[in-house]
Amino acid sequence: MSDKMRRSVDPAAEEMMAKAGECDIGTAFDRHEKQGKRCGFGEQGLCCRICEMGPCRITAKNPVGICGAKASTVVARHLIRQVAAGAAAHSDHGHDIAHTLKITAKGEAEGYEIKSVERLHEVAGEWGIDTAGKSVEDIAVELSGKALDQFGQQEGEIHLPEVRAPKATVDNWRKHGLLPVGIEHDIVETLHRTHEGVDADYKNLLMHGFRTSMGDGWAGSMIATDLGDILFGEPQPVRSQANLGVMKEDHVNIVVHGHEPTLSEMVVAASRDEEILKLAAEKGAKGIIVGGICCTANEILMRQGAPVVGNFLHQELAIATGAVDLMLVDVQCIMPAVVEHAARFHTKVVTTSKKAKIRGAEHIQFDEAKALSIAKNIVKKAVENFPNRNVVSIPDHVTDLVAGFTVKNTFHHLGGKFRASFRPLNDGIITGRLRGVAAVIGCNTVKKTQDEGHLNMVKELLRNDVLVVMTGCGATACAKAGLMQPEAAKEYAGEGLQEICETVGLPPVLHLGSCVDNSRILVALCEMSREGGLGDKLSDLPIAGAAPEAMCEKAIVIGFYCVASGAFVNFSPKMRISGSEEVEKFLTEDIEEITGGKFCFEEDAVEGARRMIDHMDVKRAALKLKPMMYAQQYKPVS
Repeated sequence: MSDKMRRSVDPAAEEMMAKAGECDIGTAFDRHEKQGKRCGFGEQGLCCRICEMGPCRITAKNPVGICGAKASTVVARHLIRQVAAGAAAHSDHGHDIAHTLKITAKGEAEGYEIKSVERLHEVAGEWGIDTAGKSVEDIAVELSGKALDQFGQQEGEIHLPEVRAPKATVDNWRKHGLLPVGIEHDIVETLHRTHEGVDADYKNLLMHGFRTSMGDGWAGSMIATDLGDILFGEPQPVRSQANLGVMKEDHVNIVVHGHEPTLSEMVVAASRDEEILKLAAEKGAKGIIVGGICCTANEILMRQGAPVVGNFLHQELAIATGAVDLMLVDVQCIMPAVVEHAARFHTKVVTTSKKAKIRGAEHIQFDEAKALSIAKNIVKKAVENFPNRNVVSIPDHVTDLVAGFTVKNTFHHLGGKFRASFRPLNDGIITGRLRGVAAVIGCNTVKKTQDEGHLNMVKELLRNDVLVVMTGCGATACAKAGLMQPEAAKEYAGEGLQEICETVGLPPVLHLGSCVDNSRILVALCEMSREGGLGDKLSDLPIAGAAPEAMCEKAIVIGFYCVASGAFVNFSPKMRISGSEEVEKFLTEDIEEITGGKFCFEEDAVEGARRMIDHMDVKRAALKLKPMMYAQQYKPVS
């Protein structure tokens, strides 16, 4: 193991990396080190591969590419292509959920049912659907149709901003042309604009990147969350556990990995089937555990209370335990290396999406029309593989957590059943008990010590009376460290936040779901604004966001739509923009004049948290809120 950088703060991860080293199995951490020093042009965003005359490298001696593109154009083009890819990944997820709801309502999907009729009626109302006298199925067909239309819409603007966001914010978006025509329309336009010989104005390029990102946060991802809650049921606070220790040597262990809940929900159901449980007993297993990695983990955690095996960088380490009988993968964040690891053990790797095949894995094509049958077939494969295990070594590390928070159920926690609202949250901020709210999201990256950025940032925010909401792999990091237990408030929170958590019984860090569920955070901000007392625009709120261990294009698009929505966002590692001072200045300064939000690229997580706190204090001063009740606990960043 290299002594250059500690690889993880998670003892379970460290234990399994040591085992992998003994078995001469390379992990992502090893492959990262073998890459050595990276291309400086690529790191700065100065390598242009848009056309076949290149690639071109922008240098002091050669300040333009073959076509004459300057550094700012090259950097901006490649950056907004990343935005488009991230938006496509999230929104394609939303498209699949909308399609599944439609065929479920038509009776064409096996095993599914509309589990939240109440949420169906609420969302249908926002879309202007008259529900009077209509069946649940007819309403769902009409709603899913309207949602699907958002993807290919060619005129007008996406629907949800106007019905959910504050009027002043929507007016500002319209003023600056930041509302997309349709989800796919603006992704396609991004690819057109960045083709050779089209848009060369970095500001124009970046503004379109912000517009494209809005089609994710305020349409694709928001649709995925809304319709997922209708189809699979609205999450409720649930106790579960996280880390590699959730697997058991005497149970069949199935790990679902990826981002689509459509099949994983059926796998959980199949694992509880009496016939399959009987087969497991015949094979010598005491039961079946279905646990998750990445956002599939969060999907089944939020609704089923399924345990979390780990976050992004745990996928190879889980297999190295020798206890994974089958790893089921769908789309996004799946390393092809899992197949190589599985070959060293007894683990079966099964791919399920036509969009994501891996050589060496068994492919079982998922089809919603046969969903439960396919899920049962996959679970049986895991059960039949159980007797083929060799040495099993499961780390003895597992942590309790509480997850399952949504905007709706947080209303009830804060205000009670008969006066459910965000009033207590707003009052806490207005009176100075709470400084503000921070959303800490994102992935793991081998460029940083696993989980360290999330933990250091969140602990600094909590100390300074900031309520933290989380999604994705960042949420798993804090769950593993015990920050998602109500008891954590006493150990980590400032006095003001501690008082609120103790009063309402909430953890100081709220788990809001998978990465598409960042849309829940946007809706929560809208509710804070609607509740009153904190300004008339989203950008007036004392809030901030961060991705302290960003890894992929999805993190970039999330950062973009949060800044477009008026948030201060600390993003690290820094995007590949340092080759252009103009682009960096636009993202960290100029955009604030347009949206009220901006990026910060502070690498140190504690310093990043303090910059977020500084931003909240600026917003508090502008709103003329009362001083903080308790002393500020750090020296402000100069």
